[in-house]
Amino acid sequence: MPANRMNREEFYAKVSPLNDEQLRKVLWTVYWRGTAQVRARIEDALTPEEPQPKRKTPDKPDPAQVLAEVTEFVSLARSGAYMYGDRRVTRAQRSKWRLTFRDLAKQSQSALHAADTGPAEKAVEGLIELACDMSDSEYFHSDDPVEAAKFVVSHAAAGLWQTVLDQHGFAAFAERVAKQLIRWESEYGWTRQGQGKVAENERLLADVLKPMLTTDAMWRGFAIAYLDALDAVAGLRGDADYNRRRRAGNLAVWHGMLAERLAGTADASLLDRLVGHRALAGPSVTFLRAEIAFASGDVAAAKKLIAECLEELPGSYEFQAFAVEIGAEMPRRAREMYAERARAQALIDGTIPPR
Repeated sequence: MPANRMNREEFYAKVSPLNDEQLRKVLWTVYWRGTAQVRARIEDALTPEEPQPKRKTPDKPDPAQVLAEVTEFVSLARSGAYMYGDRRVTRAQRSKWRLTFRDLAKQSQSALHAADTGPAEKAVEGLIELACDMSDSEYFHSDDPVEAAKFVVSHAAAGLWQTVLDQHGFAAFAERVAKQLIRWESEYGWTRQGQGKVAENERLLADVLKPMLTTDAMWRGFAIAYLDALDAVAGLRGDADYNRRRRAGNLAVWHGMLAERLAGTADASLLDRLVGHRALAGPSVTFLRAEIAFASGDVAAAKKLIAECLEELPGSYEFQAFAVEIGAEMPRRAREMYAERARAQALIDGTIPPR
């Protein structure tokens, strides 16, 4: 605990002489001058919880009504109504947006168990799309809106994808989920700060998808659907090099899963199509080619490719580890950074004395 922070007993002792008016003044100062995240937490604490009736089974949400409410909420958010002010949204609604988001997310995911799951699927998809955009777009007054909304994208995607698979079969599942995987996957999660309970519970969507593909035929079918989805992305105007590099980085773990599953099989040609795809670019693609080359027994090609990766990203843990694993010679800067990292770790472990 930091030296300048009081513990609970010290804090209680400090505020106990204060009367109600003085306490309100202190709280107002913290609220008014604090960050958006602090204000949000105070507002949550000040919002009284409605008492729940006892022994009453909660009403099942109407999927069509849920979809209508989600559609309106997402539309208002994207139009800037919650961020900049709009007569369609009251001040109270703007300040309680995260409560609205949580309630809609809960209802949407509950509606996935209805007889007709179609409206709920669209509602969950809409909220996930919004959450993915919230990480770098200002739709609400919050330092970290995904964390504030307490919305775990990977949990929502898992429920949605399992419902699609169960209700519509594998062909429809592969076609829809492949497109969503490309749009939604995030290498570093969906919160801005990467801290908090939401970030702790997030998983890569590749890890959500993997156990759903239970046979070789499903892996092959999904890989084909995924490549077709990449074809559609590559055909879009304005797909700049930055977008291709970011996409490849976000999907690197998924690509590694495909390489591990398909290399050396009758479907290995799908990997050739993947590593040469024009929707992907950057060192993540080069690294994938190195992994495939090594898995295929072409060690010389793998060494050459990993050296190219380290020329561009000399500090990458993953690239350095792979180079060591296959005995590849690292570029000078990568060797220096690897040695510095090894020494720092040795100091932490206490295996060498400090200089």
